[in-house]
Amino acid sequence: MKEEQTNVLQTEGITRLSRQPETERPDLKVSFEFFPPKTDAMEARFWDSIARLAPLKPRFVSVTYGAGGSTRERTLRMVSQITKDSGVPAAAHLTCVGASRAEVDEVVKGYAQAGISRIVALRGDPPEGVGHPFTPHPDGYENAADLVAGIRKLGDFDISVAAYPEKHPQSPDWDADIDNLKRKIDAGADRAITQMFFENADYWRFVERARNAGIEAPIVPGIQPIHSFKQISGFAGKCGASIPHWLAERFEGLEDDPETHALVAAAVAAEQVTELLDSGVTEFHFYTLNRSSLVLALARLLGIRP
Repeated sequence: MKEEQTNVLQTEGITRLSRQPETERPDLKVSFEFFPPKTDAMEARFWDSIARLAPLKPRFVSVTYGAGGSTRERTLRMVSQITKDSGVPAAAHLTCVGASRAEVDEVVKGYAQAGISRIVALRGDPPEGVGHPFTPHPDGYENAADLVAGIRKLGDFDISVAAYPEKHPQSPDWDADIDNLKRKIDAGADRAITQMFFENADYWRFVERARNAGIEAPIVPGIQPIHSFKQISGFAGKCGASIPHWLAERFEGLEDDPETHALVAAAVAAEQVTELLDSGVTEFHFYTLNRSSLVLALARLLGIRP
């Protein structure tokens, strides 16, 4: 079986990994992102994935927050249950779309009362979708930096914010984009987690821009395993992340070949994380899409085991 898999990977033109850590690396930190499930079947998969990933002792597990706060109650229920049942620290996402300051503050207080001390603070996308101008609620937080400052006033939270290695789609230029990140960090954020990216050079250029601007907070690479190339391509188009030509070529013609698709996806993600690891990255944030298999394999390659 191993011989067959190697042949498939070579056929796809994928370079074999030059480095596979054999021992546990206590200096490495990982975190995982999930979304609130909408059906009973999806919820069963959600909890199965949590159970499989919890033994890796992640720094935290985060749960997203639907557009306009549409999943607010489910997010609170999930993060509360994760912490209670698994013992893994949970982080709740929070946006300021379509809500007043008072309403957002009540959500933050609800998180605190539930024992949630970690928040991923995001401006959020306009209800009309990505690409449309963002208009703050008349009585709401104006942007993510304003939201971070508001959260800081309400308690001693661990706060993560977003960063965009290829620039936020609505940023007019790089200076504005980096300035926006700096304002979020200066307002009290502990770290930035990047949007997904597939060219590591984009990440390093972004880090260099941030450091040159005086941003010293950790900039954690957000890694997206490609469970479905079609689905991830759609996500990328909405958030301003590009799909390199070489990546599209690797998945070309694999729509009806899930086994080869999975092998290629594993190799692509493994190449990305091991290259970042070899370049000095010590913390990773994985976008799981509520699936655990690829993430477990990547953690193993990083030397992180239960």
